[in-house]
Amino acid sequence: VLINRAGEEFFGMPSEEIVGKTDFELLSTEEASLSFVRDLEVLHGAQNHSFDEEVVETRQHGQRLIATRRLAIPGDDDQPKYLLGVAEDITERKKDQERIARLAHYDALTDLPNRASFTKHLGSTIEHAAANNQMFAVLCLDLDRFKEINDTYGHLVGDGLLQEVARRLQAAAEGEFVARLGGDEFTIVTTGPQPASAEALAQRLIAEFSNDFVIDGQRLRNGTSIGIAIFPTDGNDAMTVVGNADAALYRAKAEGRGSVRFFEAQMNAHLRERRAMQRDLETAVANGEIMLHYQPQMRIGSAITGFEALARWKHPQRGSIPPNVFIPLAEESGTILGMGEWILREACREAASWPRPLNIAINLSPVQFRDGDLPSLVHTILLETGLAPGRLEIEITENVLIGDFSRALSIMRRLKTLGIRISMDDFGTGYSSLAYLQAFPFDKIKIDQSFISSVVANPQSAAIVRAVIGLARGLNLPVIAE
Repeated sequence: VLINRAGEEFFGMPSEEIVGKTDFELLSTEEASLSFVRDLEVLHGAQNHSFDEEVVETRQHGQRLIATRRLAIPGDDDQPKYLLGVAEDITERKKDQERIARLAHYDALTDLPNRASFTKHLGSTIEHAAANNQMFAVLCLDLDRFKEINDTYGHLVGDGLLQEVARRLQAAAEGEFVARLGGDEFTIVTTGPQPASAEALAQRLIAEFSNDFVIDGQRLRNGTSIGIAIFPTDGNDAMTVVGNADAALYRAKAEGRGSVRFFEAQMNAHLRERRAMQRDLETAVANGEIMLHYQPQMRIGSAITGFEALARWKHPQRGSIPPNVFIPLAEESGTILGMGEWILREACREAASWPRPLNIAINLSPVQFRDGDLPSLVHTILLETGLAPGRLEIEITENVLIGDFSRALSIMRRLKTLGIRISMDDFGTGYSSLAYLQAFPFDKIKIDQSFISSVVANPQSAAIVRAVIGLARGLNLPVIAE
């Protein structure tokens, strides 16, 4: 009887082609039949109105999803005579809702299920396995040296690598549940007989990563480390089984990249101990537990030229903890930034108080080069403490230069302009020590202790030490034997 302009626009037909027609003349047989039945339900049913969602084919806009409302209109005898229908095109709104729902459960970059989806899937898997006396495995993975790739090639290449990794994981998983938990952390839930199924999957994953990745023209070789825990052997609840898979992953990374480790009971205790120490480290400086010992540096002939500041941790319960234990923990957690600043300031303050102008050597972590503005910090501390820049010597290992070499080089040049000296520590133990000597004017070479400790008994060590001394003389560099 009547249609408004919005209806004409929606159907793509003028009113004269619509008024006077039935549903069967305007819609497909299937659409018309469904619409006709719903019309009758409102006209002759118990309720005089209805709300439905329908799919209709339009002339100009193709297939659309509409929300329809039908209301029966009575005639003079108060009986339903007419039907008022209102159709709202909700196609785009529905798509938006589906996109939002997907974003809540899927990772936007890789399109893998996210942490929320993993938690839900793991819960249902545990329920099913417990009810049917079955086993399954959780594999925790992360990429070896991903941060290094991100820092070197940029985030676009890093994102491309993560997308390709997701594709390879799905290919190797062969239908098993794969999720990205965040960053370069992925997890897989695999069913079937255990541990055979998990072992076979881990080997397929290692094989997938054995081939180079080509991302944005960059050829990258990147492996993965894998930790595995089995339900219910290694835990009968979600938190325990995931935590134990994570502990196995930590052990895999510690024992050698690109390796696979199944959970063992002692791993969990080791991981708990490590995390407890990391928490204690966060307050160690504030609690006065970190102290500096000063190791003399002298010329042959016993004339002391300076001291090296060495950090020591006196834990209130654990006693003395060596730096080769707590420094890596501090670097991993980021605590090294605050601790390193305190060490630098305290050592410079101490050296400034000495009656003789002896040098002070301080080790810096690669993390301190990577984060923050190190030259500005050093400059500020020199001004605060009044230490002459020429008395400060910064010791670095080549780990500082691995990754973003140009940035590290720029920072070192800025430090040199302050008037301080920079020496290469652990010389001879790395990969590119000679190349770095050529790239930057170091002020001193420090031969690693591993060569010095065996110089008398081992002819090879003696030959290496002679070679380093000869090299340093040619470069006019002093050498210190650790």
